[in-house]
Amino acid sequence: MRLNNSRQSRNVEDRRSSGPRIGRGGSIGIGTVVLALVAMYFGVDPSVVLNMADQGAPGAPASTSVPADDVQGQFVVRVLGETEQTWGEIFQAQTNGQYQEPVLVLFRGATPTACGTGQSAMGPFYCPADQKVYIDLSFFDEMQNRLNAPGDFARAYVIAHEVGHHVQNITGQFDRVAELRKRHPDQANALSVRTELQADCYAGVWAHHADARRNILEEGDLQQAVNAAAAVGDDRLAQQSQGRITPDAFTHGTSAQRMTWLKKGLSSGRLADCNTFSASAL
Repeated sequence: MRLNNSRQSRNVEDRRSSGPRIGRGGSIGIGTVVLALVAMYFGVDPSVVLNMADQGAPGAPASTSVPADDVQGQFVVRVLGETEQTWGEIFQAQTNGQYQEPVLVLFRGATPTACGTGQSAMGPFYCPADQKVYIDLSFFDEMQNRLNAPGDFARAYVIAHEVGHHVQNITGQFDRVAELRKRHPDQANALSVRTELQADCYAGVWAHHADARRNILEEGDLQQAVNAAAAVGDDRLAQQSQGRITPDAFTHGTSAQRMTWLKKGLSSGRLADCNTFSASAL
């Protein structure tokens, strides 16, 4: 990736120096609610996060800036800055609105969030209650070593996917999904899949416009993102962990679905083309 023309974000909290942290008071215990493997490899099931959005936030630890010699941390700072710049432009052009930038928290082990205690084993996730993305950078090592999804743009896709959830939150999509879940509780998993695939599509929309404006992509970058999307498909993860596939339990979409919607956003660049909730087939 070429990030020399991308601004550095000022919305990064670095909590890693404090080591593992657990929130004060009654933790919700997200890790005990979410299916371990799904949560572990690409964020919390949005239905779980939505159910916890009304919980009070525990006291947040003091944040520090990302050290200049921290290669992975500085990469995150640049990618988040690129998403801020690009989504600001997209919102102006396609929604006539103003983009509200999220905060990204780097942590190690565990950390308090407005959605309960965030843990490394959950993988990267977005908490709508505090509008923050949480990442333990050890997940990037998991991507390369266990998921066979290496590369800068694969890591950028992870960040862009979680920022895609932020876009869903500030545009009211999370509220609409919560209402649908109340009316159709038997469709909770299916709604979760559509939510995740839309975030994949939004990641593609971001990459489309970021590359058009600042030429961020190098040869092989797109394939890295597609490989990452495939690596975290429900079917592939289930096969690896259980040796069998149970489609009714899917919450994030199959490898093929995730690749399809990422590519749709990459090709189109239009938010309107990411409406997974109106799609008859995923």
